[in-house]
Amino acid sequence: MDVPAVRDISKGFSTISDVLKNVAKVLEVLTNILKTTAFIGLVGGYAVAQFIDMIRPHIEDMSEKCEELSKDLSTSVDAYERGDSQGATRFY
Repeated sequence: MDVPAVRDISKGFSTISDVLKNVAKVLEVLTNILKTTAFIGLVGGYAVAQFIDMIRPHIEDMSEKCEELSKDLSTSVDAYERGDSQGATRFY
């Protein structure tokens, strides 16, 4: 196992997770703004808000999965370095 490469992959998934969490937060703010503008008469904004509400859960789910992959990779590398063959073969 190329330990530094796997650790880099783990860090990459962690970064992706953080970015997706931030995207989800921004989408939530945009949804609130669009719903407010729809309340005062801009109906098109409400349609966009509904679309954002539809895709935001998928982004949050992807963020959680990337975070889980990052932790799994890190745990696997740690087990490999300790000589724990059962933990190191988590992805076989």
